Amino acid sequence: MGASDPEVAPCARGGAAGMAGAGAGAGARGGAAAGVEARARDPPPAHRAHPRHPRPAAQPSARRMDGASGGLGSGDNAPTTEALFVALGAGVTALSHPLLYVKLLIQVGHEPMPPTVGTNVLGRKVLYLPSFFTYAKYIVQVDGKIGLFRGLSPRLMSNALSTVTRGSMKKVFPPDEIEQVSNKDDMKTSLKKVVKETSYEMMMQCVSRMLAHPLHVISMRCMVQFVGREAKYSGVLSSIGKIFKEEGLLGFFVGLIPHLLGDVVFLWGCNLLAHFINAYLVDDSVSDTPGGLGNDQNPGSQFSQALAIRSYTKFVMGIAVSMLTYPFLLVGDLMAVNNCGLQAGLPPYSPVFKSWIHCWKYLSVQGQLFRGSSLLFRRVSSGSCFALDTSLARRQHPLNGQSCDCSERVSLSRCSSVSWCRAPWNLS
Repeated sequence: MGASDPEVAPCARGGAAGMAGAGAGAGARGGAAAGVEARARDPPPAHRAHPRHPRPAAQPSARRMDGASGGLGSGDNAPTTEALFVALGAGVTALSHPLLYVKLLIQVGHEPMPPTVGTNVLGRKVLYLPSFFTYAKYIVQVDGKIGLFRGLSPRLMSNALSTVTRGSMKKVFPPDEIEQVSNKDDMKTSLKKVVKETSYEMMMQCVSRMLAHPLHVISMRCMVQFVGREAKYSGVLSSIGKIFKEEGLLGFFVGLIPHLLGDVVFLWGCNLLAHFINAYLVDDSVSDTPGGLGNDQNPGSQFSQALAIRSYTKFVMGIAVSMLTYPFLLVGDLMAVNNCGLQAGLPPYSPVFKSWIHCWKYLSVQGQLFRGSSLLFRRVSSGSCFALDTSLARRQHPLNGQSCDCSERVSLSRCSSVSWCRAPWNLS
């Protein structure tokens, strides 16, 4: 689901990132939540015996087959499978990096191009900020196509470390075997199993997040150097030395707490909501055959629609919960670059925040807790503050056509003629 989570396989949160620009987003938390509800609630058709077909013998579970390695094969093939996941995650990360790069620049409030006048569905004139494609085109004009991949190396290392950490934890702390249930008479038992599995996934996610967060911080700072055209953070090793010298060990973990809170809220919210919806709103008797009892050739057909509905429920819940937890991602990313010696983390772009709670309150007052959540239709809301950076000292007002040399922090609702200069101000 942010500029960058240490994601392995973006699932629900990755979907939200694509829709809202939420993923980093989307990320490991989406992959962690994707299978918990399925293991506790979605049984194979054989778990209910058909009147004319006896129940088949129980099959060994996926966890037993893979030797608790977290992979898809046997224990001997676990290293190969893990390497495959790392390579696949690296490919996805590289392809999605331009999207998350633009998203981070928007999160820190960098708007190099002024908004344009458009109309909403009611026909009223409103201001729209450049979309992802316009923003990316601007980056290419400044830095070339390779500029879209600034900060990619530490992000690849962060995601690989997160994947390896989760796989290693599954080997050291293999999860207990969990029996699948489907009868509504066993809802209490099913809930206990969902809680147990969610707790296990939360532990893995938090540990992998803490280990990968220093590389995440380096990646964030490499990317926001675009704002001030700095070159303070270049390589991973040199960046580690600079951060340790200037900020000490704690400098590698700035912004960690809101990221952890977002991961925890996402996992529990997604899994519990999906569980209760599937348990109390999805009817197992729904069938794709007349009468709801299946047929002799396909005795398990009565479960197909219920299983399909449950799979969509988990996906939709992942998107909804990821949008609700987006402010944690935003605050964590802003804290990672705040007061680090880069222009993007200092006034006038950003105040120096005392803590992540101070940052949260500031964004809440400004109405910017969801800044960067949308990359396509970016309407300028009332009271929004952005840092508009252009080379022209005088520029026409987008609404009334006037121009001036105003460089104060003002609002369009208060100033009749505002020039787009290097100072941030409120747009309404």
